[in-house]
Amino acid sequence: MRSFNPRSAAPVQDNTGKASAPIAQNDSQLNSDPTDQSATNRKIGKDSASLQKVPRRVTVATWVVRLCFAFVFVVNVQCALGFALTPEAYMGAYELAGVPGRVATQGIGIAFLMWNCTYPPVIWQPCRHRALAGVVLAQQIVGLVGESLIRATLPVGHDLLASSVDLFITFDAAGLLLMSASWGFLLLLERRVKQSALRQKIEISSC
Repeated sequence: MRSFNPRSAAPVQDNTGKASAPIAQNDSQLNSDPTDQSATNRKIGKDSASLQKVPRRVTVATWVVRLCFAFVFVVNVQCALGFALTPEAYMGAYELAGVPGRVATQGIGIAFLMWNCTYPPVIWQPCRHRALAGVVLAQQIVGLVGESLIRATLPVGHDLLASSVDLFITFDAAGLLLMSASWGFLLLLERRVKQSALRQKIEISSC
C-alpha cells in the first residue's frame, strides 16, 4: 500500500481539467532565518532610537528650566526654614513680637514649605510634569499679586515692614520672570522641533 505524502509534488487539476504545476513547499520558505530576523529587529530598533533622540538644543533648554526652577526653589526653602526654625531673626522685620509673633512667623515658614512641594518633580523631569510646572507658575503669580496688593494698601509709617514686603515682591517677580521665560522657550523650541520633524516626514513620504 502506498502511503500518502503531503509534501510530494502531485499535480493538481484546475476547473478546466488541466493539470497545473506541482506545488512544493520548502521549510526554508515557511520559517525565516532567525539570524536575519534578529538583525532586522536590531536595525529597526536603531532607526526608531535615532528618530526618538532628543535634539541637543532641547536638552540644553530643559537644563535651563531645571536650573531656573531649582534656583527659586532653593531660595524659597532657605527662607522657609529660616522662618520656621529661627523666627526671632525675622519677627522684627514684620513688626511682630512675643509668642504670637514667633508662632505667626513659624506658620509663614511652614506655609512656604508647603508651597514649594510642587517644585521637585518639575526640577527632576520638566517635560513629564508639564501641568505641575503650570501650577508652580500660577503659585508664583498669586504670590506676586498678593504681595503687591498688601504693599499698595500698607499705611504710611511702616517703613521696615514696607521694605520687607518690597524684598519679597522683587524676588518673586525675578523668579517668575526666570521660570516663565525658560519654560516658555522650552515649549516653543519643542514645538518647532516637532514641526520640523513633521515637515521632514512629509517630504520623505512624498519622494
